[in-house]
Amino acid sequence: MSVFGEFFVPSNAFALHETLDTVSDMVIEIERVVATEEVLTPYFWVSGRHPTRFENAVADDPSIQNLEQLDQFEESALYRAEWTSHIESVVYIYTEIKAVVLEATGTDERWELRIRFDDREQLDKFQDYCEDNGIAFNLQQLYDLSQPKTGGQYGLTPKQQEALVTAWHKEYFETPRESSLEEVADELDITQQSLSKRLSRAHHSLIGNTLIIESDSSNAQL
Repeated sequence: MSVFGEFFVPSNAFALHETLDTVSDMVIEIERVVATEEVLTPYFWVSGRHPTRFENAVADDPSIQNLEQLDQFEESALYRAEWTSHIESVVYIYTEIKAVVLEATGTDERWELRIRFDDREQLDKFQDYCEDNGIAFNLQQLYDLSQPKTGGQYGLTPKQQEALVTAWHKEYFETPRESSLEEVADELDITQQSLSKRLSRAHHSLIGNTLIIESDSSNAQL
């Protein structure tokens, strides 16, 4: 059974530490990571600074290479790049134990990560690896799909649950809508773009953990 862990880790123990240290008021949100046998390719949003300053800082960061800007908006920009072997913890997560980083938000002080493990054994391997290599991954919350509490049983983070509940109370999902995305975002004190991404991820988790049946369901009767 899948296990979800939420971790805090100092920025110097994860990716893009030198960049975050150079441009200290910047926030990085990793949207997804494409993993192959040879390379890990993160897609991530950068906000809080003009893209040129971020790109200049990345040029001297050994944890990432082949940066490419995919899109740019008023408050943020979307990038694709490649992680290098300088961030062993990330490489280990994907290539050795096959866990998945569902969310990661980084500042100059720390990264907040949400990781999905296939089972407790996989989680134990990850924690043992961090301990053996002096990596300061601090577990903040742990839950699995069998726990009948809040949104954890559906794979939701507290922030995703808060966004869904707030949008529901403000009748954002009604037809016609009684409030706008901007009004819900103002209530949560976040940007519209952050709210949109948070709702999208929340819907993805809800569908994946309530409506989607794994491959073993081929013998199930309708």
